Amino acid sequence: MKFKTKLITLVVAFLAAISFALPSQVNAANTDMVDTSNHNGLMTYDNYYDMLVHYGVKAVVQKVSEGTTYVDPTAKYNLASAKQAGLYLNGYHYARYTTVEGARAEARFAVAAAQSAGLPIGAVLATDVEASEQANNSYAANTANNKAFMEVVQAAGYRSTIYTMGSWVGTKMSVDKGWIADYPYNTSRDRYTSHHAWQFRSDQQFAGSYGNFDVSQLYDDFFTANQTPSPSASVTPAPSQPAKSNAASDTDYAQTGVFKPSATVNIRTGAGTGYASVGSYAPGESVIYDHVYIRGTYVWARYLSYSGRYHYVALGVNGGESYGSRSSNAQTYSHTYYTVRSGDSFWSIAYKYGISMHTLAANNGKSIYSLIYPGESLYIR
Repeated sequence: MKFKTKLITLVVAFLAAISFALPSQVNAANTDMVDTSNHNGLMTYDNYYDMLVHYGVKAVVQKVSEGTTYVDPTAKYNLASAKQAGLYLNGYHYARYTTVEGARAEARFAVAAAQSAGLPIGAVLATDVEASEQANNSYAANTANNKAFMEVVQAAGYRSTIYTMGSWVGTKMSVDKGWIADYPYNTSRDRYTSHHAWQFRSDQQFAGSYGNFDVSQLYDDFFTANQTPSPSASVTPAPSQPAKSNAASDTDYAQTGVFKPSATVNIRTGAGTGYASVGSYAPGESVIYDHVYIRGTYVWARYLSYSGRYHYVALGVNGGESYGSRSSNAQTYSHTYYTVRSGDSFWSIAYKYGISMHTLAANNGKSIYSLIYPGESLYIR
């Protein structure tokens, strides 16, 4: 009995030691929201979709501006990618202000940057207050400045809150309900449940994404209100009376070929209309595929995208209408080119093919600031 009692005591002590040594695996916080900025580069649909599916991320907060002169160059692209993936969209401004007049000026600049980047009205545009300028300011001045910033932002149709460090709450400024950063996890958990969100780590890594990310747990719907996120709408033509899926008709076979669409067709993450749309191919373009699937109503082609993931396009209706022409001489196509259309930009073309706009420009001996013209042929790969 004594030996058994000692053994039980040792086991309990061992389990307790594990629980303290591995706080991130015990009662872990929810990875509800992720911060992105130029430090993470251009984020693709695949990056955000993986966060959504594999980590439970449901909202993004993207840096849009800083001070009165800096606009984050990744904001427009990243917000568009996050929107395609079905995430709630939010933004933040890195504050440098020290006076009420300065705060108002930065707020006007932040609103203009947010609107230009495509942040929807009604979303959150937070003020990030953690710089040396605020550290050297008084409690009263910081509180008044933050209030002035948020009033301008709210008058423009956005909602606002304060992001700051836990040690600054109540010491450097007044924060009623904010977005608070405080780590490590095991010493900070459950301290900020009265606020909108708690940022519990700054070194989260996601497979396929660049660098470290700040992640937060949400305590209410402040960062998810006024939006109904969904993937891009379908543009794949559909038959007037689509056939019902028949398990007997579902099959696949290896076939390499080239598909040239005669109508705009969706690029999807799987062989079916229920999968997310991540772009489209238009008449005049082509795609090299390596596999064909028959799934009920449609025939699908699979290809490896430039992001390193498989994507799918509908070749036509099973036993009916074709959405383009197919040939099996894929070996003769060693490069991919794109013909510029009116309204195109390096950003929109790079986004379509899942590559960096800097890479696209360099591949064609240009910079991202170079002009491109309708009818011009660009080398993609």
